[in-house]
Amino acid sequence: MHGYQRFAEMQFGAGRGRGRGRGADAPPPVDREEVAGWFAGRLPDAWFTGPVEITVDRDEITVVGTLAEPDAGAGDADAARAGRIERFREETRRERMAVADAAQQRYGRSVAWGAVCGGTRQLFTHASVPVMTRLRQPERLVLDTLVDAGVARSRSDALAWAVRLVGRHTDEWLTELRNAMAAVEEVRGRGPQAG
Repeated sequence: MHGYQRFAEMQFGAGRGRGRGRGADAPPPVDREEVAGWFAGRLPDAWFTGPVEITVDRDEITVVGTLAEPDAGAGDADAARAGRIERFREETRRERMAVADAAQQRYGRSVAWGAVCGGTRQLFTHASVPVMTRLRQPERLVLDTLVDAGVARSRSDALAWAVRLVGRHTDEWLTELRNAMAAVEEVRGRGPQAG
């Protein structure tokens, strides 16, 4: 039976409050438990060794499952793991795409897939979504320094690098913040309805 290990964010949709609006093309709201339950029921039991990891944001659902470790014998264990992931990717492509199509229809988000085998983790496909931002000169200088130092190829790459770095070093704080936002949404949902 498949479940979920984590979600990146709280319920999504048109949004309420500061900075959360998305306009007419916004995907419908997503209930975290409903998404996890749907994938748990939809994915074949034989694919993964345990619960899948599902990450959801406003644009995409990422599904990553753990594969059984191959017996490499005298061979290279890392190469065996990479081969196991590639075999899974090839053999399940048609079924994964059918599940992804159904999920996209249901949730209004694309689906990305990945697998973990031992210490090897690979995402097969995932969206690269442009995010517009306005930066003042001090922030632009930080990005330019990263580009000039060869850490990033462009300001866009530098900004993505900085976001990943912050995410790695503040994961506990971000989780706490997401939980607090989810609690606010829950309380707001129980409040009096305008009508």
